[in-house]
Amino acid sequence: MDDPETFVLSEEYSVVYHRFLAKELRGYHAIRGQVTGPVSFGFNVIDENRKPIIYNDEVRAVLFDFIQKKVNRQYRELREKNPNAFVWVDEPGLGYVFSGLSGYNDRQAQEDYLGFLQGLEGPKGLHLCANVNLPYLLNLGIEILSFDAYQIEFMPREYASAVAGFLRGGGVISWGIIPTESTILAKETPETLARRLIGYWEVVAQNTDLTEEQISEQSLVAPARCCLRDISQNGDVALQIPEKGQSSPVEERIVERAFTFLPELSQILKEEVPPL
Repeated sequence: MDDPETFVLSEEYSVVYHRFLAKELRGYHAIRGQVTGPVSFGFNVIDENRKPIIYNDEVRAVLFDFIQKKVNRQYRELREKNPNAFVWVDEPGLGYVFSGLSGYNDRQAQEDYLGFLQGLEGPKGLHLCANVNLPYLLNLGIEILSFDAYQIEFMPREYASAVAGFLRGGGVISWGIIPTESTILAKETPETLARRLIGYWEVVAQNTDLTEEQISEQSLVAPARCCLRDISQNGDVALQIPEKGQSSPVEERIVERAFTFLPELSQILKEEVPPL
């Protein structure tokens, strides 16, 4: 733990990351990294008794410290390439802490996260693809939240005050509104996705003192998830599996289409909800 090289993301484990660092990145408004979060890691790694390590108090303390140092190391590497770099922690495991079967509940996770976030350098970001309890996430002490906004379908009115409070405090929300499931993406357009997202903002504006324009000022738009799901073409799931380390043309087309939607969606939002 005393050796800084312990926390480097090596080329063996991420070829793409090092290709990214090799590029000229100063011309971008910002760049982002991503690290698996301690809760998700702790649920998925088991001990010799096949028990997730998140349940071991001593190991959990080391785990949070280790991931914290991994995030900070990546942040420093990215900051050298662009002063507006940030890293968000990928935490689908936080969607599980509300389950009565989890054995590691939401209160424990919140207490652990407060200390974890205090030691992070740079903007404190969190990414979650799983089902979300939005008020809970917004009150963890983060500054940037990225979540799968597409799957919630509508914004509950009881979430409005938490969203407004987070934005009033200077927080930024990255609304993952573009689905990355091929069959679902095929049914959507930038126009339909813009209408869904504006509908969320309308609920917040109608139930708080924030305007839709204020919400849009502190919003980013993004693909719903950081991974592909249901990789099929025209409903055909019997696709050839690519060799290890290679991507398939189908995967590439899904990614390209999702990211092609982003500038179109952004332009629609700017026209319908003009910035302040």
